[in-house]
Amino acid sequence: MMDSVILGQYVKRDSIIHYLDPRSKILSLIIIMLSFITLESTMSYMIAIFFVLFILILTNVPFKVYVLAIKPLFFILIVTFLYHMLLTKGSHVILDVYFLTISVEGIVEGIRITLRIMLFILLASVLTFTTKPLTLAHGLEALMKPLAKLNFPVEKFALMIIIAIRFIPTILQELQQILTALKAKGNHMETLSLRKKLLTYNRILIPLLTSLVIRAEQLSMAIEARGFGDGKNRVRYHSLSYQLLDYQVLIVALSFSFFLLYIKVYGI
Repeated sequence: MMDSVILGQYVKRDSIIHYLDPRSKILSLIIIMLSFITLESTMSYMIAIFFVLFILILTNVPFKVYVLAIKPLFFILIVTFLYHMLLTKGSHVILDVYFLTISVEGIVEGIRITLRIMLFILLASVLTFTTKPLTLAHGLEALMKPLAKLNFPVEKFALMIIIAIRFIPTILQELQQILTALKAKGNHMETLSLRKKLLTYNRILIPLLTSLVIRAEQLSMAIEARGFGDGKNRVRYHSLSYQLLDYQVLIVALSFSFFLLYIKVYGI
């Protein structure tokens, strides 16, 4: 069961993070993510890594699930690392062949940026793994409620975000089915040359896009059939309310953010 769990799915567990108000989770994770912009020294990165690992432990979700969340983005992480490694100039050159220059500074910069992206992904996974989609939508609507006075479609925007997150597993499952069908026809991507792989991608993208368009049309018809409308003045069975634990979590997030800022300012 866990092998099919990916980013965007809810994982039912009994943990403190699961019982938090969605608004406090969203605000706390945003504060922590913004604090990662200040990461610079090795000490600050180590503190951020241990803090995120502590959050992952609190969720009571197996680490294997978080690995599965990062796995689809592994190629992007590699490209990010290579990009910064090759394009960052430094004085300590390790390799200089024609147009290719690799320095110690470039490797360090690639590691720093890649680690920062991984931390972002893990925190985003914490939010989706520990919060049901409808509850997350409710929290987003509540946080963006002041924007409704500016005629901003809060309800529609929250629904759009939740549908996008919820469709991540669906898209990857559709992609896996198409790849399985190609293998059944004798097309093994790993054995093809680069030129043939590029040509084969057309046979993957076209059915994938077609399937997504059909699903989107079915979803829009289902929403319209249920009389969803613009979502305004909708009542809910459960109302959101902050508890003492929610305030404590927000204080911890703010304290952690100021602590990282202190480390950056004083160069620790």
